Amino acid sequence: MPYEMFAALLVFVFATAFTPGPNNIMVTASGVNFGFMRTVPHMAGITAGFVVLLLAAAAGLGLIFTAAPVLQTGLKIAGALYMLWLAWKVANSRPAPSNGEVELGQPMTFWQAAAFQWVNPKALVMSLTMVALFVRPEGRVLDTAILIAVNMVFTVATVVTWTGFGVALRGLLSNPRHARIFNIVMALLLVVSIVPMVL
Repeated sequence: MPYEMFAALLVFVFATAFTPGPNNIMVTASGVNFGFMRTVPHMAGITAGFVVLLLAAAAGLGLIFTAAPVLQTGLKIAGALYMLWLAWKVANSRPAPSNGEVELGQPMTFWQAAAFQWVNPKALVMSLTMVALFVRPEGRVLDTAILIAVNMVFTVATVVTWTGFGVALRGLLSNPRHARIFNIVMALLLVVSIVPMVL
């Protein structure tokens, strides 16, 4: 991969990974509600799931969607419904109490987070766009490997940062009313993130 293309890839991944999206919103909410350690499987699932999605995109996922638009429509509908359900779960989450009582709800598991990448509109658009822009036909294997490595580094950095942000907010949101407002706002942001997918 030429240096100029690699530099452009770094800028693209940085700009798209760190901006708010469904994954970042959910790990922030998870950091607030469940803490850092209990969010680790969620973070690992996002990273692994996105890598698999990138590999699928490099293997021709975009061509499948072009050949069978009904699959893309079905994925959009399934993704929108799943994200509405996740928004409901986030809105109804309660932070883990400091007195040792059991909180309502559970953090997302590794497999749930990995599977979510396939219905996450931002992840789908990012993966298909990156393959189109940064994987050259004559250097497909090496370019794909570079793409995977760069995205793994940035995805880990992103989910750790956003989860850490959520954990930092825990003290401010120890008041149940404030926590409830935060969770509702996070849920509404998830719902808003559906709009680009269904248009």
